[in-house]
Amino acid sequence: MSDVVELPPTPAPEAGPARSAGKRNPHILRVLFRRPAFVVGVVVLAWWVLCAICGEWIAPHDPYRTDVTTALQPPSLEHLFGTDSLGRDVLSRVMAGSQSILTISLLGAILAIVLGTAIGLAMGYFGKFVDQALSRLAEAVMALPNVVLALLALTALGRTDATLIIVVGGGFGWVVARTIRSAVLVERNSDYVASARVRGENALYIMFGEILPNVFPIIIVEFTVRVGLAIFSVASLSFLGFGVQPPSPDWGLQVASSYSLLAAGYWWPALFPSLAIASLVIAIYLIAETAREALER
Repeated sequence: MSDVVELPPTPAPEAGPARSAGKRNPHILRVLFRRPAFVVGVVVLAWWVLCAICGEWIAPHDPYRTDVTTALQPPSLEHLFGTDSLGRDVLSRVMAGSQSILTISLLGAILAIVLGTAIGLAMGYFGKFVDQALSRLAEAVMALPNVVLALLALTALGRTDATLIIVVGGGFGWVVARTIRSAVLVERNSDYVASARVRGENALYIMFGEILPNVFPIIIVEFTVRVGLAIFSVASLSFLGFGVQPPSPDWGLQVASSYSLLAAGYWWPALFPSLAIASLVIAIYLIAETAREALER
């Protein structure tokens, strides 16, 4: 008979407290700043934020000053981005124009996140009739393109910055709600939610005190993505004449007022505002993508 070797019993893992907060990596920023894409995105975004705050003071020329004697001058040492059809310095207007588009886009994205998170939590947690009713409403709103909805709302409510913020926030809020709903459906059957129910906590506390911290990384990524889309939407509406109104140096307005000059060979008044829009959107998407990858690790 062979000897039987008895192994020491494997110690049982210690039971930890029920999860009540999302996973947090204390070194997340260190990881992110090691990624070149994130660093590039942050640098570009920081530059445009600086321009939005101090653009009119650090710009080389007055962005509103017109001088028809210097109209449509090509890029030179005096005017690095050239001048537009009214003789205004394009570089100065691009720097100052970041203020309106960033302000409206950020506030619209914040509104979208607040509305979308609240609706998504309710859809995912309560389910059944609440989920079905809000889902049908979301599908109805999302069936139409955002630009079409925005044009209808701006025509009915007026072309003001406040209306733009509401339009952007309301349009993207339902998309955010669908994303948050999917995350809440996964979390609502977790042990920490069951523990909160056993303790007698109410639905509001469970949604905002227990589930919300665990879906917060998704909210961060959604926010960065919505900011990028909001910038593109605001610029598109301004280009169509339904966004920020003259004499603002808004980028969309600059492109709208200058694109007809392309056929005559005057490319610089429309090119540089377009590049500014592209650089800001790409920077935000670089930040969003690297943040999503880091948070999923």
